[in-house]
Amino acid sequence: MHAIFAGHDEHELVRELEAVGFTVHVVDGVANRPGLEEAGIVDADLFVLTDVGQATGIPVAKDLNPDVRVVVYSDDSLPEFVSGQADLAVDPALLDSATVAEELAGN
Repeated sequence: MHAIFAGHDEHELVRELEAVGFTVHVVDGVANRPGLEEAGIVDADLFVLTDVGQATGIPVAKDLNPDVRVVVYSDDSLPEFVSGQADLAVDPALLDSATVAEELAGN
């Protein structure tokens, strides 16, 4: 399982995803087309976004890989223009990163 991660990792979600079997590539900088392509979005199973300020990365990710599952893990609201493109939005106050990772892995 291949995941692309964009944003801040204050809840250590990258570590938890790796613990359940994901290979995680972190976007270096902004989740724009070049950043997502360099991280490997074309072959990814999962795109995790924690910074809704980079929400424009969601339609870009879907354009590059229509089958990628998009998960937003943030306590901030997604902008309306992308909310319909996210497969799942989770508030860290409701579910911890370990639980989210296990659910995403199907464990």
